[in-house]
Amino acid sequence: MHFPVELALGPARLPVHLLCEALAYTFGYRLYAHLRARKADPISSAHRQWIFVGAAAGALLGSRLLGLLEHPELLLHPPGGWLYYFTNKTIVGGFLGGLIGVELTKKRLGITVSSGDLMVFPLLLGLGIGRIGCFLSGLEDGTYGTATALPWGINFGDGIRRHPTNLYELLFLAALALLLGLLERRGPLADGRRFQLFLSSYLLFRLLVEFIKPTAALPGLGLTAIQWACVAGLGYYAWAWRRNNGLPLAQ
Repeated sequence: MHFPVELALGPARLPVHLLCEALAYTFGYRLYAHLRARKADPISSAHRQWIFVGAAAGALLGSRLLGLLEHPELLLHPPGGWLYYFTNKTIVGGFLGGLIGVELTKKRLGITVSSGDLMVFPLLLGLGIGRIGCFLSGLEDGTYGTATALPWGINFGDGIRRHPTNLYELLFLAALALLLGLLERRGPLADGRRFQLFLSSYLLFRLLVEFIKPTAALPGLGLTAIQWACVAGLGYYAWAWRRNNGLPLAQ
């Protein structure tokens, strides 16, 4: 296989990563609509729309900010000029920023029930499709791992066999979806528990997998910006767990 993988459309070429992003949004939304139609939603459609607005705004800001903090040495001299400030993004920043945006919106609307439980499986599906696109984009996406001598190391085009960390994440997402499904077969989870398990598990995975990615740690801080964001998110959930005596927040 040659990276990046592209689809030939006559004289034009379409990056598979772009196609996977479009499919991720499409199938993720279709699954959300299907799940919402199956069960009465305690949140009205109008309030859902405002929650989506809050999530989108928070995710946009969070993903851009954390993406820029990954490489602080480039902030004063951005490669490619000012457009650099609008192109970097990270999923972790998007999740944490989106979480803040949703909670602020729900507080404004007076909503106390979980809005995130319904989104967990659509998010898992969308993330999985997106990570396939990341893998097929090779080195261009920046989600590859460090060099490895393990037999499943993959040469993404630079002659170095690397950890396919995007595929590791795909396997993790599939395992998490299976685990959540098995837990819910044993009995209904408390309101907000599904989203709490999803996001805290994802943050823990990203905290660990970043150790085998080539991104350098922040000077003097020992961890990358994404890892510190994961630590902050996990710390928040640990604090909330103790504060609520083991009960989940209604996210």
